[in-house]
Amino acid sequence: MAATKGKRPARKSTARGEDGGSVRPAEPRPYDPEQRVVAVTGARGFIGAEIIKRLEEDRRYRKILALDIRKPTFPLDKTQFYKVDLTLPTADADIAAHLEREGADTVVHAAFLSSPTHASAWAHEVEDIGTMHVLNACAEARVRKLVVSSTTMVYGAHPLNPNFLSEDQELRGHPRSRFINDKVGAEKQVRRFRQENPDTTVTVLRFAPTLGPTVENFITRFFARPIAPVMMGYDPLMQFVHEQDVTDAMKVAVGGDFPGEFNVVGEGVLPYSTILAMMGKFPLPLPHFLAYPLSNALWATQVFDSPPNFLDFLRYLCVADGARARDVMGLSPRYDIKATIQDFLGVGERSPELASDGGRV
Repeated sequence: MAATKGKRPARKSTARGEDGGSVRPAEPRPYDPEQRVVAVTGARGFIGAEIIKRLEEDRRYRKILALDIRKPTFPLDKTQFYKVDLTLPTADADIAAHLEREGADTVVHAAFLSSPTHASAWAHEVEDIGTMHVLNACAEARVRKLVVSSTTMVYGAHPLNPNFLSEDQELRGHPRSRFINDKVGAEKQVRRFRQENPDTTVTVLRFAPTLGPTVENFITRFFARPIAPVMMGYDPLMQFVHEQDVTDAMKVAVGGDFPGEFNVVGEGVLPYSTILAMMGKFPLPLPHFLAYPLSNALWATQVFDSPPNFLDFLRYLCVADGARARDVMGLSPRYDIKATIQDFLGVGERSPELASDGGRV
């Protein structure tokens, strides 16, 4: 599907006076904090599926709405599935109807791709245009809370980046990456929605690259290969976040009121060379003038599923500061970077606490 031109901005929810003129935005409907109703977009993705599983186990949540083009494959008890295609022009009206009919008080927007794709026009429809539809529906239904999944990659890998990137840092994105720039565009829409809908608490969680034993994304596939490219003359610090810490953070965001953006990262950083050594990978040094055209050729022929612009993250820093999430949301990662790598590799012993049902929050 081709990208939609002239996209509409997210609508501002307004009530109408007797003369048909707009008045102040309608207040969100009252809700029982012990009988929550939460809608989740991207219900078949890792984040969407894991947060649904957590909410299913929590008595405070009366119903969960799973919004996706296909039904989740795991058992559903309190969850009602609704088929929603975010690329369709009617998606915002369809979602708003589901939210209003079920009395949803919170929306978790997790319908974002975890890996780059050659179908860039379709990806733009899903993430950028799809976000517009979700925001329009949230405004129409006057939801009390919106939680959005994002990534620290929106800061971009840049030679002028500070050692640790705070949430107020410019979102540089990447001039040649649709995968990253669509997420930057989605965040800008969310920021505008927050300004126009002050009665809705909007939380954006920017996750560091995620590793773990079950999550699948282009980072896990990259580090699953026996050989890893190394940009000659560069050895940047890197950080990860464990998949369980990702789900913990989403659960905390849904359960509380934390307006703003938050970096969610694991504890500690390591040089790229050390990470490769820990993982037992064979480093392949390449000069940058050779690495980029080679990567471009491998990407174009679909031999390699990491686009050439990812090589910038093997040259420059893109390490986020997780202090705000720790201080405001009370998030403390249970896995440091070494434990995250070990669990991804399936080595080492996990403590009884970490081997439990995921540490419900």
